[in-house]
Amino acid sequence: MIDLKRNTKGEYVEATGLISQKCRIYQPNQKDDFKISRSRFGEFKDCPRCFYLRLVKGLQSPGMPQFKLNELTDTLLKKEFDECRKIQKPHRKLIEDGLEHIVPYDAGITKIMNSKKEEKEWQIIDVWRESKNHGLKYKFKDTNIILQGGIDDVWLNTKTKELIVVDYKSQASPKKVSQDTYFDKSGYHGSYKTQLDFYAYLMKGMNLEYGISDDSYLYVVNGLDVEEGFNAEIKFSETLIHHKIETDYLDYEIQNMIETINTDKIPESNKSCKNCAYARQRSVIDTLGEIKKE
Repeated sequence: MIDLKRNTKGEYVEATGLISQKCRIYQPNQKDDFKISRSRFGEFKDCPRCFYLRLVKGLQSPGMPQFKLNELTDTLLKKEFDECRKIQKPHRKLIEDGLEHIVPYDAGITKIMNSKKEEKEWQIIDVWRESKNHGLKYKFKDTNIILQGGIDDVWLNTKTKELIVVDYKSQASPKKVSQDTYFDKSGYHGSYKTQLDFYAYLMKGMNLEYGISDDSYLYVVNGLDVEEGFNAEIKFSETLIHHKIETDYLDYEIQNMIETINTDKIPESNKSCKNCAYARQRSVIDTLGEIKKE
């Protein structure tokens, strides 16, 4: 897609291809703390070269359109679960699936200083959800890297007294959502496992009042194609997809990521990376164009 740069007023401005905020660029072997989000870690796993050029060299990739409909389903689900959180009762879907012993986790209230230097009370679950400035946070071992991620929800297993990592997913597919096929039919669904593992890894490092369960869930809502037509509404199926948490491999992956950004050597790209392939082909064509001009 072609992405045109605009300012906050919606006016077109010159695109430089570079990140303007220096605080978002990592200097190899810097001493100051630096935050790396769950999505950036995902980029490292997908293509180390694109990740490095973004984080260390400050290259700004073309943006993606915002998925507002997905955001809306997330917001509505959060409202539903927050109502259950207030009264510490299981959500209707949990009851339907025989998981009455699981309730939305009430982590309490905390005070946070806002941009106006005013101290405001926040529900802790909302702090964990707010990925831009807050979220789950864990400083990796003895490094300056703070790992961060905004989680959709956390549930409590009242039997085992363990916290459960949860993420909401929205889609529209004619195929039935099934535990047996969900992680097999699409490559990007596999990345959801890493997402859940990463959140669990952060929570384990935060030393919370409860342990972290090996069970995690995706709450998948699937837009259905119905014969009656649109009629100003979309019907969704709702499916809980279970994932068994694994975090042992993340120590190695994260350490590898940190070693990568602490060197001046730009890593190789993933051979399947379309961004890198486009950049290579574009550079060849641009170079040929310059030669012809001469």
